[in-house]
Amino acid sequence: MTITDSNRAGQDFQCSLQSLEPSLFEEFLPLAAIATTPLGAKRLQVLTELLQTTLWVPASVTSESPCIQVYQKPLQDHLAQLWDQQKSLVFCLTTGAVVRLIAPLLQNKETDPAVVVVDEAGKFVISLCGGHQGGADRLTQLIALQIGATPVLTGASNRLGLPGIDALGLPYGWTKGEGDWTGVSAAIARQDPVQVIQETGSTLWQSHLPKHHSFQFGFPEFTATVREEGLEPTARVWISAIQRRFAPDSSKVQWHPRVLWVGIGCERGTSKALIEQAIQEVFAAHHLAEGAIAGIATIDLKADEAGLLDFCRDWPRQAPKDRALPLKCFSAEDLRTVSVPTPSDVVEAEVGTPSVAEAAALLAANFVTNGAETKLLDPNLPSAPHPPLLIPKQIVRQAGQPGAVTIAVAQSPQEYTGRTGKLWLVGIGPGELAQITPAAQSAIAHADVVIGYSLYVDLVAPILRPGQIVEALPITQERQRAERAIQLANWGLTVAVISSGDCGIYGMAGLVLEELRAQEWTGTPDVQVFPGITALQATAARVGAPLMHDFCAISLSDLLTPWEVIEKRLTAAAQADFVTALYNPKSQTRTGQIAIAQQIFLQHRDRATPVALVRSAYRPDEEIRFTTLEKLLDEPIDMLTTVLIGNQSTQMYCDRMITPRGYLGFGR
Repeated sequence: MTITDSNRAGQDFQCSLQSLEPSLFEEFLPLAAIATTPLGAKRLQVLTELLQTTLWVPASVTSESPCIQVYQKPLQDHLAQLWDQQKSLVFCLTTGAVVRLIAPLLQNKETDPAVVVVDEAGKFVISLCGGHQGGADRLTQLIALQIGATPVLTGASNRLGLPGIDALGLPYGWTKGEGDWTGVSAAIARQDPVQVIQETGSTLWQSHLPKHHSFQFGFPEFTATVREEGLEPTARVWISAIQRRFAPDSSKVQWHPRVLWVGIGCERGTSKALIEQAIQEVFAAHHLAEGAIAGIATIDLKADEAGLLDFCRDWPRQAPKDRALPLKCFSAEDLRTVSVPTPSDVVEAEVGTPSVAEAAALLAANFVTNGAETKLLDPNLPSAPHPPLLIPKQIVRQAGQPGAVTIAVAQSPQEYTGRTGKLWLVGIGPGELAQITPAAQSAIAHADVVIGYSLYVDLVAPILRPGQIVEALPITQERQRAERAIQLANWGLTVAVISSGDCGIYGMAGLVLEELRAQEWTGTPDVQVFPGITALQATAARVGAPLMHDFCAISLSDLLTPWEVIEKRLTAAAQADFVTALYNPKSQTRTGQIAIAQQIFLQHRDRATPVALVRSAYRPDEEIRFTTLEKLLDEPIDMLTTVLIGNQSTQMYCDRMITPRGYLGFGR
C-alpha cells in the first residue's frame, strides 16, 4: 500500500500546511516524524517536506518523497537511536502506542526531546512530553494552528495562564540552576503562595502575569497574620547571579540570568584547563553561579589565544545547549579609558594599557568611565543597583600548568540572551481569527513579545499564550511601537508587531524598516513580513466583486501626507476611472476631507456611481451600507469605515457591487 491511497482528509491536511512558515520551527529542529499507516504518513508528509526533516515509516508504507525513509528495525529499537539525536519527535499514532514506545527512553525532562502526537483524523494535536523545557507545548500550538486542529495542553501552567516555572527564563537566555523543580511546580499548580526573589535579570515577565497569580515578590514580613491567613510561601524562586545550595526537597529553585562578564588577562600559551580552573575557583570563592556567565572579555591581542578560544567554544555544564560563550576583544586604546581599582604599570608597559581583566570586564558589561565616575555606556539600560565591578582582578596559577590567568568580574544591568533577535511584522487582516493566515497566527502565538495598537491586541487575544510579553500602545504611538520592537529584538527576543489588514499597506512594516535604516541596520535582527488580508480586500469580499478591474487605495489622513498631495492623487484616480478605496475617510477632528473627495469624484463620475461603505469588516460590530456618489455624505462615516467608489461600469445587482471585467463582451 502507498500513501497516495489515503483519503481526502489527508489531502485537506496537505493543503492546509502549504502556508506553513519554516522559520517558525527553527528552535524545534532537528525534528523527526514517525507514522505507521498510509494516512498517518500523509498527515505528516508535507510538514516534513517543508521543514526538510525526515518522516520515518515502515516498509509497508511507500512513497517517492525524498523526506520519507523506511526504518528496518523494530520501531522501539529505531526510536531509541533517534531519541538523543532529535530536539522534537512528531508522531501520527495512537497516544497509547506512543506512551509505550517512549516510556523506556524517558530520562530527564531537561534533556528529553519534545514529543507531540497528531491523531489520524487531524482533529487534535497533543503535547505529550517536554511541554515546557522541550517546547512541546509551543510546537503543539504551531502545528494545531497550521492544520486547524485543537491543541491539547495538559500542564497546570496553561490552565492558570502562567509561564512554566521551569521555562520562565528561556526567552531571556537564563541558565536553569539547582533546586526542587518538581516541588515548586506543584506548589504553583496548587496556587500556593510562592516567593520570588529576583536580584538580577529582566523583570518584564512580572508585569505580564495574569491578575490572580500566587507569586509574592521580595521579602514580605512573615508576621503571625501572614501565617494565619495562609500567605506564608510554601516555595521559593531565586533569580540571581549567586550560587545557592538548597537542601533536598526544599521547594526552592534558582534561575541564573547571564549578567556576569569575565575579564581575562593571560600569558601567551595559557591552557584552556587553567582558564577553566581559575574561573571555577574565583566563582566558588565569591559564591557566584557559573551559569550566570554572559561571556569573556579581553584585549584584542588575545583574540587568537588558543586556550581562550577553546574555553569559549567548549564552555561546560551550565551554559545553554549549542551556545558557545561570546569572546569580546577590546583595543588597548579603549581599555586605557576605563578607570580601574588596581591598574598595573607592568601590564601597561607590556600591552599598552594599565588594565586588561578589569577594564575589559567593565566595557563588556556596558560600563564606561567619565572622569572619576563609572557609568553605563547605553543610557537605555536600567541603572545598576550594585558596584559594576563585582570582583577586582585575581591572579591564578597552577603548578604543572603553563601560564597564568588574571580574572575580574563585572555585572551588567541587562542579561546577555545569547539569541539572535527576530522582528516579525504581522498583518492580522480584519481581525477575525478565521481571516488571519495560519502563518500569521503561528507567528503571533510563538513570539516572545507581541506589540500593537490596543484594539488589535484585543482582537488576537485568543491566540496569545501564557508567558508572552504583550505591550499595547495607543493609536498615535506608531513610532514608539517600532522603536520598542527594535529595542527588544536587538536584545535577542522574537517580537511580533501586529497591524490590521496587511502590515505592509498603511501598516507598521514600513515604519519599522525605516527606523532600522535610520539605525544603520546590517541584517540583525532578522526581519520577516507575514501578509494579511487588507481592508480593501475585506471590504470588497463583503460587498460582491467590485475590484474586477483596475483599482487603487488612497488614505485621506493628512497626518503624514500633505493634503495637497492627497488631492492630486484623488483627482488622478477619478480621472483615470479607477475603482477607488478611501482609507481613514473621516475622524472626530478631520471632517472636511471626505466632502472634498466626493466633489472631486463628482467632476469625473456619474452621480449614481455605486459606493459601498463597510465598517469593521468581519468583526462583531460590522456594518455594510450601499449608497451612491451623490448621497455619500448622508451616511455615517468614521475612521473604521472603508469607502469603496465604483468606476463608470460598476453596477449593483441583488445587493452585490459588481465591476465587469469584460469577459462576457470579449470578441463580440
